[in-house]
Amino acid sequence: SIHDQARPEQALQAVARSLKPGGALMMQEFAASSRLEENLDHPFAPWLYAQSVMYCMTVSLSQGGAGLGCMWGKERALALLAAAGFVDVQVKRTEADLYNDYFLARVSTVKSARE
Repeated sequence: SIHDQARPEQALQAVARSLKPGGALMMQEFAASSRLEENLDHPFAPWLYAQSVMYCMTVSLSQGGAGLGCMWGKERALALLAAAGFVDVQVKRTEADLYNDYFLARVSTVKSARE
């Protein structure tokens, strides 16, 4: 998961650079908001916040990383994808999976001059 990476911004930038023009990334992350108050009715929030603090954040922080945790949320994920250069980002859910959001993100069909 991207949220477990010590440097998620750099990881996403590296993925974006490695894709061909128009290439896509499929990313699966826990379905949550970046805003705590919007997760109050989330049926798995207590367990996910506990997992986030006890594992996800500590894995990243032990490497001097961002410590996003698994409840970093859709809004923050979208911001990091955009900052890494992904466009046309779609977030999908399935009826069979209450836990996850599925992000489909593409890179531009034209490589920029910096690449």
